[in-house]
Amino acid sequence: MHIPSKRLWPKVLGALALSLPMAAFAQEIAVPKTSSGMLFLIAVAVLSIGSLLLTHVWLGVISVHWLTLHAPGKGKKPLPPFGALTFTLLSTVAIIALVAHGGGAIAPFAGSEGLRRAMIFFGIVAVLWAVAEWKYKCVREYAFAFGLGTLLTFALLGFQRAIFAGEASDDPFSVALGIVWIALTWRMLFGPWCSSIKATVLGTFVLFMTVHILWQEPADLVKAHLIAIAVAAIPAAIWCVLFLQEHVQKISSTLLMFFAGMLSTVPILFYDMLVRSGVELQFFLFRITPESFSRSSSAFVSGSLAAMPDMKTTLVSTLITFMIVGLIEESSKMWVCSRSARGVVSSVDDVMQLAVIVAIGFAFAENILNPTYFVGFVQQYLLTPESPQWGEFLGNVVGRSILTSMVHILSTGVMGYFLGLAIFAGPLVNDVEREGREYIVAYALSKFLRLPEKAVFRVQMLLTGLVLATVLHGLFNFTVTLPDLLPTHPKTLGDLAGAAPGSFLHSIAFLLVPSLFYVVGGFWILTTLFARKENEKERGVLMVTDTFVREEAAA
Repeated sequence: MHIPSKRLWPKVLGALALSLPMAAFAQEIAVPKTSSGMLFLIAVAVLSIGSLLLTHVWLGVISVHWLTLHAPGKGKKPLPPFGALTFTLLSTVAIIALVAHGGGAIAPFAGSEGLRRAMIFFGIVAVLWAVAEWKYKCVREYAFAFGLGTLLTFALLGFQRAIFAGEASDDPFSVALGIVWIALTWRMLFGPWCSSIKATVLGTFVLFMTVHILWQEPADLVKAHLIAIAVAAIPAAIWCVLFLQEHVQKISSTLLMFFAGMLSTVPILFYDMLVRSGVELQFFLFRITPESFSRSSSAFVSGSLAAMPDMKTTLVSTLITFMIVGLIEESSKMWVCSRSARGVVSSVDDVMQLAVIVAIGFAFAENILNPTYFVGFVQQYLLTPESPQWGEFLGNVVGRSILTSMVHILSTGVMGYFLGLAIFAGPLVNDVEREGREYIVAYALSKFLRLPEKAVFRVQMLLTGLVLATVLHGLFNFTVTLPDLLPTHPKTLGDLAGAAPGSFLHSIAFLLVPSLFYVVGGFWILTTLFARKENEKERGVLMVTDTFVREEAAA
């Protein structure tokens, strides 16, 4: 008989989310202005032990949800109403505790009236969920996902506020420990649930983050943001339909990867916040002071290539900067894609398609979060002028929706192809061996390093995909910035090549070359990869199971 794997760590991750209030507001109560960071560490240690004890008590509740979400077929045991209602009650209490102690920094629930708003809002939500859970079994799973996503959102924003705006920001030990907690909480967002539950958890996080951002803005900026979100959603939906028409994915999987792509912008935004705030990260034996990538690249190039002319130094440092940014963004997209694709994909094509959806989600979030993109277009061409300038607005929106979105789609799609090869490394290596062939590089390295060929092939594919995605991403950013870096500011190929006046090269815009490569060439590359028969082969969804065999007594 096969039953779902009952590993402890998924339950612990879910249960720890309920204990986050204790750690989230530790920085509010443990760092007096006259004390050292040692008091903070002791307080967090005590609260962590209490959290673990509380986790042990809550494991039963989480276990019931885990078995319900993963029980096979029609024979799964129904979730007792007591378990679902208990989780809803505990989640509500934990959320209100976060608000009361300042750990939950979501804007609508901050300030003197925040606690009252939170008690009214989440009290009403808890009652509605409880009634729905009592009557409809299918609702219980989504109540669990909504509660978990809400808790993680409050905890992450609480940590962020304690690091950047609280008293803990003066203590580097507290900052470093807070970042560790942020990393752990972030990992919980991508828990081991089925695709619909994962999508609900991430969707809840996106919803509350959107409310948090818009609540703090003036009315005119809120209007610009809402228009930008509506406009950016149109090309995002078109791109999704375009790449899903050959092999339709489940709606839950598509939403999951889209939300995951939106959240993959968080690491680069968080690092930018670290740089702008000037915090120091003290990790006991060493200290890190985050700096802007451009400054670090310039210092590296100036120190290593001092003999180079100033112009070449600028070009090289700019290229390195864009490669670093590309590496961080593509690494983030690879991580969320690999975490979210577990139990969802069954072929290399599936991984590529879902990686493209991640890229579309990333581009959508980038377009609405960067004030110089869609929000800037709305303000500049629609709200500020006496009469809306629709021509200029649509020109900028269409240009960015096609070109920059295709850059993300191409680089992440290529990464997704190699990620798919890495996920299905075992079956691929077995197929090649049955045909009497070998993956030469993986085979040679496995013999040299004395490691399994499948493991070497998996690492090789991951690194290849990440490097190619980074290069494709970084080169585009560098190419479109190149005219502004050169002294002559070339607008055409004739200007760049120094061609004689009247040459046909002066009729070809410089930006046309990268545009054609990434749009036309990008479609050709992705179409070629999708068309490979080997990528279309269904290999099944890998699932972890425990097998119990009953020994029969000897006759």
